[in-house]
Amino acid sequence: MRSIKSVYKVGHGPSSSHTVGPYRAAKIYKNKHKDADSFSVCLYGSLACTGEGHSTAKAIKSAIEDIVIEIDREKTDLKHPNTMVFKAYKSGKVIDESTIYSIGGGSIRFENNDGDDFVEIYPQKNFTGMLKTCKKEGLSLPEFVYKSEGEEIKDFLKEIWHAMESEVERGLLKEGELPGGLKITRKAKLLNERRCYNESPDVTMNRKISAYAYACSEENADESLVVTAPTCGSCGVIPAVLYYMRHDKGFPEEEIIDALAVAGLIGNVIRTNASISGAECGCQAEIGSACSMAAGALACLYKLNLDQIEYAAEIAMEHHLGLTCDPVNGLVQIPCIERNAVAAMRAINAVDLSRFLYETRKISFDDVVDTMYKTGKDLSEKYRETAHGGLAALYGENK
Repeated sequence: MRSIKSVYKVGHGPSSSHTVGPYRAAKIYKNKHKDADSFSVCLYGSLACTGEGHSTAKAIKSAIEDIVIEIDREKTDLKHPNTMVFKAYKSGKVIDESTIYSIGGGSIRFENNDGDDFVEIYPQKNFTGMLKTCKKEGLSLPEFVYKSEGEEIKDFLKEIWHAMESEVERGLLKEGELPGGLKITRKAKLLNERRCYNESPDVTMNRKISAYAYACSEENADESLVVTAPTCGSCGVIPAVLYYMRHDKGFPEEEIIDALAVAGLIGNVIRTNASISGAECGCQAEIGSACSMAAGALACLYKLNLDQIEYAAEIAMEHHLGLTCDPVNGLVQIPCIERNAVAAMRAINAVDLSRFLYETRKISFDDVVDTMYKTGKDLSEKYRETAHGGLAALYGENK
């Protein structure tokens, strides 16, 4: 299993698989063919169906300015739903053709190659193996991460945390309409500042956390810099929970970093053994994974034991199984923004259950990750980020 750095990346929204991944693919491909005088790329699958709303062409052109971009929505026999075929030319002749997959979270993989993300660090293949090691050696999950990756991973996580704080704080200040034509107005500032008369502490917490999730997700929809956690489309869940715990509840930054390490570990297990790509497995792979990561992070903050942390992550994922990815007009706005807020609050509920009921659990985290992957593969193509089904289709019919 690779470094948890492969889970967290800073990049422009609105979609890690549709903007961050294609941008990185184009940049790497250009650097590999410095002798070429022109380039083209053909987009297939989900990239072809929702690339316009996700600003895929804009992302690619920011890496290769004069590239010719083609769209093929007919080809279906794809090895991955986010497929790009790049070609490099010299004096009008093709000197290279490469197929590259955007596999989720901004990660890419060249055909017949393992990928571009870091070296193997963890010998364990799943969460069960990691827990066994922790129990055998008397390690907490953050200690396990630092022992495996080295203390320098803390500096990386601090940078990621500060980027998350920044996206929350930027989003809370902004007002106005988001791009794309749906006429969606920003709501984070309103949620953060407006309170009900005699508002209870629980209502205040939910409102604040929702505001923070909206802030990040609206920044993502506006193509601003966000952190994949584990994707751009689910970028609001973990920051919302941890920002509330840091700035409203006063948890020290050192403990927030520990929590991010645990969240990264959980996300790493999911991306290794299943998927974090909405195009491959639906929104359960994005929002479900983010909720699971946030629940594990919060359980770590609360100093819960290893079994409680695992159960919190399992509950969070289990109750997102089957969640479809059906972005209206191919934009990461409806239902994506609201979904981040709901998942953030659900992460807190998962931790509350795990605290008391962990000894009664029947399903392991690895079991639910495997189930999520199989469920995602069974989902109709219409519900895997093509904007052909669900809310996306209904909106089109009503319009």
